[in-house]
Order: sequence, then structure tokens, then C-alpha cells
Amino acid sequence: MTQNPVSTHRSAVGDEHGWRAQLVWWVAILILANTLVDTVVVAPLLVLPQMAEFFGTDQSAWLNASAILAGAMWAPLLGKSADIHGKRRILIVALLMGAVGALICLIAPNIGIFLLGRVIQGAAVGSVFITVVYIRQMFPARVGMTSVGIVTSGSAILGIASPFLFQIVIEAFGFRAVFVVSALLAVAAAVAVRFLPESPVHARGRVDVAGALLLGLGLAGVLSYVSLAPGAGWTNIGLIGLLLIGITLLATWVFTALRIAEPVVDLRMLTRPVIATLLVVVLGTGAYQALLQLIGIIGQTAPEEGLGYGLAGESSSLGLMFALPALGAATGGVLAGWLGGRIGPARTLAGGVLIGVISAIGLMLSTSAFLPAAICAGFLGLTAGAVVTSGFNLSTTLVSEEKQGVVAALVQVMLGVGAVVLNILGGSVLSATSGPVGSTPSAQGINLYIVVMLAAFVVATVIAAWIASRRQHVELRR
Repeated sequence: MTQNPVSTHRSAVGDEHGWRAQLVWWVAILILANTLVDTVVVAPLLVLPQMAEFFGTDQSAWLNASAILAGAMWAPLLGKSADIHGKRRILIVALLMGAVGALICLIAPNIGIFLLGRVIQGAAVGSVFITVVYIRQMFPARVGMTSVGIVTSGSAILGIASPFLFQIVIEAFGFRAVFVVSALLAVAAAVAVRFLPESPVHARGRVDVAGALLLGLGLAGVLSYVSLAPGAGWTNIGLIGLLLIGITLLATWVFTALRIAEPVVDLRMLTRPVIATLLVVVLGTGAYQALLQLIGIIGQTAPEEGLGYGLAGESSSLGLMFALPALGAATGGVLAGWLGGRIGPARTLAGGVLIGVISAIGLMLSTSAFLPAAICAGFLGLTAGAVVTSGFNLSTTLVSEEKQGVVAALVQVMLGVGAVVLNILGGSVLSATSGPVGSTPSAQGINLYIVVMLAAFVVATVIAAWIASRRQHVELRR
């Protein structure tokens, strides 16, 4: 009987020993790779006004959202390629593309070239899932799920300090310096990943490049419309055209994916548990991102306005409101990984979104009290870390090892979809319940916003509980 290559490797690393120095080194390298994603997404936020002025545009949303949307576009292609050509190899390629994209942004003379650079940078944004699949296939089972939590959440700790470091660099060298740092970090991460051994799991077949382009560009078109329509107008002719193109490309992809033998995403792989897991990821992480956006709004509203939702006027308090979710995300990710290896990722996923329900209720009851709201924000971060880690861990247990790259890529796509859709939904709620443009949001709007996100958490909890009960039933039958 042929021995499973993953099992052979795990035996060599030593399942019975758990953590070893070699594994700690690998985790450090993978955290460095994922930290690049934070610099690609977060760093430009610090210089949006300068970039908008330099390129002479008022569409600053394009400058930031382009890399996130491109990440969703790249993920399916990277997932299939990683399954066929190797996780380490494709991760290195994605990191180097991130460096090339950063350099293009650095020298871009106009917004068109700049957006091209951001799209290329998006390959790095869309590569986080590769680190997850690498761990699931290379690490001993005893520490694998915990390692996923550490790697997916570890960069959140670095994210607490990185804005301050970038601010120093910006003040010294100007706004373009953020792309120099991103390029250098991408190259350093690629070099470090080169020292990792390659995963022994390789799927046979070829990469459906045409299908990947149809799926990726279709997703980018639809998400671009959802992202930009609130600012430019839902009936903007150009954006409606973009939406129709996106829908057409997605419909064409579905038609072709059902007819060819090796599509970039095999729709037959999408069983009910897989689809349910993706829905929980969309709702759970999307509601978290939307509530984090709300905290940024109400955190800057003075309590003396008397509307019942001002948190604090001090910058230090506002900084704490964002630092606590980052700390919570790191803690939640590691804890969910550790528990997932013991009670199963389905149960930790259900527990994570349940914490989100409790946190949203607490935030609604404490919108005029800083300390309780700050604690709720921290627990929201705990939810995000648990949902991301458990979503990756659970999804990769629902398919064969040869398809783990593709299904993890879908989780990566859902993270972007959830953030975009629920942020826009929350913004629409505030707009519909506020006065003229630029006016302070109403207390009614704030409460309704939280209720909508609470509903998303409740639905996610119900779905996650169904997955957990189904998994438990399967395990009992075994």
C-alpha cells in the first residue's frame, strides 16, 4: 500500500513531540509573510489624502480598495496553482508580485499606473490562505490547528505598532515611502519562505487560467460596484456597466465550470457543509469589520452632543478602541486554533460567532459608556480571530488534501466579500437615518446599525451550530 506523503512527512517532523524549534522557525517565517498583507492594506490608509492630491482625484476609495478587490480576484488562481505546483513556490511568487506592485505604485506618474500596481500587489493580499494550507499539510496534527491560529492572527499584534512606525517613515520621506517599505518587506518575506521545505501534496492537472480570469474579474467587477456605488451613486452609469460586466463574467464562469473536467473551482466540491462554512465566514467577519467601522465613527463623536452614543473625544481613548480588537483578534485566533485541535474547528467556529452576538448586544447597551464599549470591542476582535482561524481549519477538513488550496482560497475570498458588503450595508443604514451629507449620524441610525450586525451574528451562529451538530453526528457514526 502506498504511504501518504503528508503522513510520512509528519512522522519525520515528530507528531509525538508537538512543538519543536524547527516548527517555531517555520511559524515565524509564515507570520512575516502574512505581515506583508497588513502593510499592503493598512499603510496606504495613512496617506490617502496625500495620494488623492498627488493624483488629482477625489475617488480615494479606489486607491485603497483596489488591492483588497484584487486579492479576491487573485485568490482562486493562486489556490489552484498552489494545489498543483506547490504551496511554497506559489507563496514566493505571490510575495514577489507584491514587491513588484509596490515598486510600480512607487514610481506611478498617474492614477492608472498606480491602480495597476495595486492590482499586482493584490496577489500578496490574496495569498494568506496559502500559509494556512501549508501548515495543515506540513505540521504535525497535534499543533497544526494552533499554528494556523498563530500565523493568521500573529500579524495583528504587529499591526498595533506598524501605523506608528509608518507614520515616522512618512514624516521623514513622504507618502511614497510606504511602498518602499512594502517592497522591502515582500522581498524579505519571499527570501525567508525560500528556506521552507515544499509541501509534498500536489494535485494532478492543469490550471484553468481562462476560468480563473472569468471568476476573478467577475468578482472584482461586482465588488467594485458594491464598494464604490455609495460614494459615486448606485445609479452611476459607469458603475452599473461594471456591475453588469461582472455578473456576465461570473455567469459565464459558472457555465464553463460545469462543463470542463478541471475548473479553477470545482462547484461539485461545494457541499452543504462547505457552503455553510463560507456563509459563517462572510457574516461573522463582515459584521466584525462593520462594527469596527462604526466604532471609528462613534468614537470620534463628542459625548457632549447629547445623542447618547459618544464614546470619547480623546485620541488615546480612540486608539485603545482599535488596539483592543487587534489584541482580541490575536488572542482569539490562537485560542480557537488550540481548542480546534481538541474539540474540533466546527465547535470553535460556533463559539466564536456566539461571542460576536454577546459583544454586539453589549456594544448596543454601552454606546455612551467608554469602558464597557472598549471591552466589547476587544471581544469583537476575539470573535474575528476565532472565525478566521476556525473557518480556515474547518474548510480544509471538509475536502481532500489535493483540494485544500482551492477551498482555503474561497475562504480568503469570503473574508473580502464580507468586509465589503456589510461595511456598505452599515454605511447605507447610517445614511438613511441621518440628516444632510456630512451631518452627525443619529442615535437611531447607530442602534439600527448594531441591530443589523447583531442579526448577521445570530444567523452565523445558527448556521455554525448546524455544522457543529452535523460534524458531531458524523463522528458518532464512525
